[in-house]
Amino acid sequence: MLFRIVSVFAAAAIAVVAQNDTAKRLDSSAQVLQEIMDVADRAIPQRLLDRAECLVIVPGLKKGAFIVGAKYGRGFVSCRKSGGVGWGAPGGVRVEGGSFGFQIGGSETDVVMLVMNERGAKRLLTSKFTIGGDASAAAGPVGRTATAETDALMTAEILAWSRARGLFAGVSLQGATLRGDQDANNELYGSKLANQDVVMSDRAVPATAARLHGLLNKYSSRKTK
Repeated sequence: MLFRIVSVFAAAAIAVVAQNDTAKRLDSSAQVLQEIMDVADRAIPQRLLDRAECLVIVPGLKKGAFIVGAKYGRGFVSCRKSGGVGWGAPGGVRVEGGSFGFQIGGSETDVVMLVMNERGAKRLLTSKFTIGGDASAAAGPVGRTATAETDALMTAEILAWSRARGLFAGVSLQGATLRGDQDANNELYGSKLANQDVVMSDRAVPATAARLHGLLNKYSSRKTK
């Protein structure tokens, strides 16, 4: 009986820690987006953000000490609501492996990705998705360079940026895999849902995700063509 009671308390404690960790990652994701977009001349180009179908943020992606090395991070994806007005509830994602085409140092790097069309969004929401394999990808342009924005729109389904040590730049994540983080979804929604059942639904946004959701709508409330 004592063992069973201890086990129940241990399981409850683990669940609380996991929920707190997810809440912290959501807050970190919101902070990353706000800090990037607050610097207009070095931010994600507004035109690209307004045309994106989905956005992925992975705060503090960990990478090895070598230029090509192991990488691992947990973050969130949110996609436009049907009709292109507003953003849906976020789903958890895990990023593993891959090779950075642009190294900016640091043991941890914030990563932001835009998925630029519906085909890329559908692929992103499969059980396992490889950047550069399942969809074309490119380093995203920074600031207000119209030519770079046009080129990016024509050549890639996914655009990626990274930030470390205060430097924000386009990055290649070729070979990195993304998969749904069902543990995070369980902590957010009470069930190990697939991301397709989260971000493509009318599910209510959890209170812990309200800040990130509000910033997405602040910076790009309506999808443009």
